[in-house]
Amino acid sequence: MTELHDLVARALAEDLGSGDVTAEAVVPADVDSTARIVQKAPGVISGFAAAAEAFQQAGAKRFESLVGEGEWSDEIPRDIAIVSGSARAILAGERTALNFLAHLSGVATLTAQFVEAARPGRARVLDTRKTTPGLRSLEKAAVAAGGADNHRMGLYDAILIKENHSALAGGVAEAVRRSREAQPGMPVEIEVRDTEEVQAALAAGADRLLLDNMNIGGLRSAVAARDAAASDGGARAELEASGGVSLTTTPEIASTGVDFISVGALTHSAPALDLSLLFDETS
Repeated sequence: MTELHDLVARALAEDLGSGDVTAEAVVPADVDSTARIVQKAPGVISGFAAAAEAFQQAGAKRFESLVGEGEWSDEIPRDIAIVSGSARAILAGERTALNFLAHLSGVATLTAQFVEAARPGRARVLDTRKTTPGLRSLEKAAVAAGGADNHRMGLYDAILIKENHSALAGGVAEAVRRSREAQPGMPVEIEVRDTEEVQAALAAGADRLLLDNMNIGGLRSAVAARDAAASDGGARAELEASGGVSLTTTPEIASTGVDFISVGALTHSAPALDLSLLFDETS
């Protein structure tokens, strides 16, 4: 995968520069070794592909994952991967590999926590475009490993009319109409902020409404309005809650009857999972 190769190459170059002066001073060039990557906090692992690529580019001979991605584990510490080869090569790739693996596992872990918090209702958890520049595909894969769904990948693969789009188009209804005309084969989602905009979006035939920063009462009212419109013969629009979402608020949001809960924190605020690399053998 060229994208992953190039991303890891840039990360390694950032860390290695002209070379690992410490390892070159301390570790003989002919020493081979095996090291374990150890998970030290409960959570979900994601990012083995990036870690393996980092060690391969650094010159290690073998990388083997010992657990499946997407599996939650409370049994810690546990070994999750083994890497072997030149000790210098392992050290050269260690930080880059762990940076990817710890960050992506942190995303997957936080995602799994939100998915569990949403279980009182039927709502599915979604990610957003609030990703680390250059890491979107990896972070969205980590979200999927954590059990949530990916929203659009970018501006090119789905229509999502935000507040600014509606203002520039002349209102909710006109924005929906223009979207239908421009991309008749694409579902249309539109951000709405109050009861008036909910009704306008439903009347315009939007496929999904993004309920922006609505309180619980507002979410319940939107669900009722959607259900009433559907019972009158209209299409059943999907509802997505967004804004003010935390692990604490998610259960109540999910109980309102919305279909989706989008959470930017999955990718922009996930803490890294605690991982370490430990050497075992030298030869």
